[in-house]
Amino acid sequence: MRASSWILLISLGLAGTILLLGRCSPGTEQDLAFLNLDDSVNYVGMQTCRSCHANVYDSYIRTGMGRSWGRATPDRSDAIFDTHALVYDSVRNFFYAPFFLDTILYVREFRLDGKDTIHNRVERVDYIVGSGHHTNSHISSRNGYIYQVPVTYYTQEKRWDLAPGFEDGANSRFSRILNTECVTCHNHYPQHVTGSENKFFAMPEGIECERCHGPGALHVKAKLAGEIIDTSRMADLTIVNPRRLSRDRVTDLCQRCHLQGIAVLQPGKTFFDFKPGMDLSEVMNVFLPRYTDSDERFIMASQADRLQLSQCYQKSASFTCITCHHPHVSVKETGRSQYNQPCISCHSPSGKVTCSAPLSDRKARGDDCASCHMPASGSIDIPHVSITDHYIRKDYTPKHQNGKKKGQFLGLELLTKVTGTPLEMAEGYLALYDKFVAEPAMLDSAETWLERDRSQEGERHMRIGVHLDFARRRYSALSGMADSRDTTGLDGWTAYRIGEGCLNMRRPQRAATFLKRAVSQEPYNLEFREKYGLALGMLGQIQPAKQAFLWVLKEDAARPLALTNLGYLHAISGDLTAAEAYYRQALKLDPDFGQAKENLKALLAVKK
Repeated sequence: MRASSWILLISLGLAGTILLLGRCSPGTEQDLAFLNLDDSVNYVGMQTCRSCHANVYDSYIRTGMGRSWGRATPDRSDAIFDTHALVYDSVRNFFYAPFFLDTILYVREFRLDGKDTIHNRVERVDYIVGSGHHTNSHISSRNGYIYQVPVTYYTQEKRWDLAPGFEDGANSRFSRILNTECVTCHNHYPQHVTGSENKFFAMPEGIECERCHGPGALHVKAKLAGEIIDTSRMADLTIVNPRRLSRDRVTDLCQRCHLQGIAVLQPGKTFFDFKPGMDLSEVMNVFLPRYTDSDERFIMASQADRLQLSQCYQKSASFTCITCHHPHVSVKETGRSQYNQPCISCHSPSGKVTCSAPLSDRKARGDDCASCHMPASGSIDIPHVSITDHYIRKDYTPKHQNGKKKGQFLGLELLTKVTGTPLEMAEGYLALYDKFVAEPAMLDSAETWLERDRSQEGERHMRIGVHLDFARRRYSALSGMADSRDTTGLDGWTAYRIGEGCLNMRRPQRAATFLKRAVSQEPYNLEFREKYGLALGMLGQIQPAKQAFLWVLKEDAARPLALTNLGYLHAISGDLTAAEAYYRQALKLDPDFGQAKENLKALLAVKK
C-alpha cells in the first residue's frame, strides 16, 4: 500500500522541518484467501507448469523476466566481441578484455607499464544477468560464492563499459558480492547456503512462474486429482492469479522488484519470504531518498514508484501495472495498441478524441500516447540506457538523467506503509548510509529517530544502536558494550560489529569472543571468519589463526586479506619462503593491496 509517509529532515545534525508527502490511497478491495500461500505448500518449478501451460511457457521465456538470468554462453550473450571489447578504468588504471574461449566466457584484467604487462588476472564468467533489452551484466561463481564482474555490455549503445556502480574510482573489481537481496530480484529463488552472504547451492536461470503465481504444489495436486475449476466463473484458490488480487496486492507483487529502493527486512524475515498476495510490508520496508529534483531524476528500477506519482494511478481505483503490461508477453512483441488502449478507455470514453496535440504530431507518432506522456529517458544509476519513465504526465519534457549532480536532499520516504515507527526509520537511514549515501547527515537522522523510540530498550533497539555506533566508528562504545553483556542471543552482524569495535580498541580477547559468536551464526560469511582469524593471531594463537585463514581460502581462494595474513603468520613463525609465496599470491590478485606490498617489502629486506 502506498500512502503518505513522514519524513524527518536532518541537516548538520539538527532536526529540520517535518514534511508530509501525500499520496492518494489505493482501493480497498477484499483479497481472496489463496490456499497456496500457506508455508506448507512447496514450489514445483516452471518445467512442471510447462506440462499444462506450454503456450504460456513458450511466450514467457522470451520476456525480460524469463531471460533475466542465464548461463554465460555464446547464444545467451547479446554482446559484440571485437576490437572495441576493451574497457579502461582510468582511475584504478586497469584494462578489462572480455572474450570467449570455445564456449566459456572470461574477463581478463591487466595493467600496463609502457608496453609491458605488469598485472594479469583472468576470471571466468558463469552467468549473464539481464535480458539484453538494456544490458548484459556478468557474474562469477567461485565455489558457489557469487560476485559481480567489473564490466557490462550496454546493448542499446552496443558498447562495453564499467558495470554500474564501478565507475569514478568505485571499482571493487571481482569482490562485489551479490547477496540474496540482489539475486532474488534478478532471478528466481536460488538455493542459498544458510549462514552466508553470497554462497548458493544451486542457481536458477531466469524468473519463474511461481514468483508471480505462488508455490504450485497444491495446484498440481488438485489438477492431478481431477479438480478442474471454471475460472471464467470463479477463482481457483489453489494458485494465485494476480488479476484477482486487490490493487494494493498487485502493486506489492510488482514492486517487490520494480521498486528498487532501500529494502530493510522485518525482524526474522528473509528475501525469500514474500509471496504474491501478501502485503509487502509484512516482509520488508522499502524507502526512497527524495530530492528537490526527484520528479525528474530517477533510478532504473523505479517503475512502481513513478507510476504511483501519476494522476492516472491516483484517480483510478483499478489502474495497476498489469493494466498495460501482459507479464507473459515480451514488451518487444507487444503492439502499441496494448499500451494505448488503457489511455483511450479513460480519455476517449465516448469515442471522441480528447488529445490536444496537433494532428500532424499525432500522426508522426502513430497516435502513440506513451511517446508523449511516458517518454524514454535516462536513469541516474545505470549509464548508457534509455528507459520508459512511468510517471505519466500531461506536459512532459524529457531530460537526460545521467548527470551526477543532484538536487537538495529532502528526506527518506517509506513507501510500503503509511507511517514507520522510529526504529524502522532509523533502520532506513542506516541502510541508506550503508548502501548509497555515506554522508554523516544520514547517521544524524538515524540517531534522531533512534532517540525517539519510546521503549529505549529491547534487542531491536540494541541492534540498531550497535549498527549506528559501528557506522560512526565509535569503537570505544562498542568495546564498552562487550564488557556489559555476553554473546547470548546476538545475531551474526551485531556480534561482528561489537567484535570489530574491540579489535580497533586493541582488545583481541574480547574481540575473539564476539567474532567467534559471529562465525557460529554465519559460518560461511568469509569476512567474519577472516576477522576472527585476525583476533586469534593477535592473541598469539598461531595455529588456530592459520586454520581460520586456510578455511577461508578453501571456500574462496581469491581472498587477498586471508593470503596476506597467512603470509604474516608464516613470517613470524620463521617460514619466510611460505610467507613470500602468500604475499605474492595476494598481490597477483590485487597489485594495489597495501598491507601485502608493505609486508613483502619488509620480508625481502630481512632475507637480504
